[in-house]
Amino acid sequence: MRYHIQNKIYHVELLPPKQESEKLEKDLELFTKKYKRVLENGYCACITDNAMGNLSFQGTEMIDVLGLPVEPEQVMIHLNTFHTKENLDEILNSCIDMGIKYLLVVSGDGSERLPKLKPSDIGITGSESVTSVELLKYINREYPDKFVLGVAFNPYEPEDHEFEKMERKMAAGAEFVVTQPLIEKNPAVDRLLEKYPDVPVIVEAWMSKKLHLLSDAVGYTIPEDEAYDPIETLKMLHKMYPGCGVYLSLLSFKNHFDLLKETWI
Repeated sequence: MRYHIQNKIYHVELLPPKQESEKLEKDLELFTKKYKRVLENGYCACITDNAMGNLSFQGTEMIDVLGLPVEPEQVMIHLNTFHTKENLDEILNSCIDMGIKYLLVVSGDGSERLPKLKPSDIGITGSESVTSVELLKYINREYPDKFVLGVAFNPYEPEDHEFEKMERKMAAGAEFVVTQPLIEKNPAVDRLLEKYPDVPVIVEAWMSKKLHLLSDAVGYTIPEDEAYDPIETLKMLHKMYPGCGVYLSLLSFKNHFDLLKETWI
């Protein structure tokens, strides 16, 4: 196993600035501060790829332009299927040049402003579209032994369907898994851990009080007036899934970053 999770090292989600930002200089400065702060504290910086279909700067682009340091065990790049073939290879080759080896490969959220890989672009036959499975196959075929590839697991999808997809992802070369946000113990995640005992699993903790976005992620409505404490949720996840890493989405660097070490048990 080439991927080693330590349950006291967090995977911190970082969203690059949107390309249409009207305050780009300030956004770049803030991204730089967050990225360096994550690395300085020994955590892993996880840079999203056009999150929620918004046209944003790419992770390798940010690292290059801003001259940011890369610690190979502390950087993870998200990579989705909404790219041209040329851009996909540019990203992968940039990762190799920078020493970035961890990729979270997902189908991704699209929009009419984003290109989409076609099966013929990456030499895939017998498929009508490119999903994370086809993208995994392409990376493993064209860039053998260059990356450690992770995939997403959605415990809120019909369970048999999600596990069938997971089988295909594993067959395509997935080596670790990141779940959708958990706010309580989840039977599908328990089954995942039991079915793949040797595969590292990172559970996602929702670190924002924007519960309407959390509702979208989990697939059912969580009332906006419901009390939600991200730090208490994080502590709960440590207790319930002590062998798992934890991915922190929408973390408040102002309110919660310095409290992270208090959650270790």
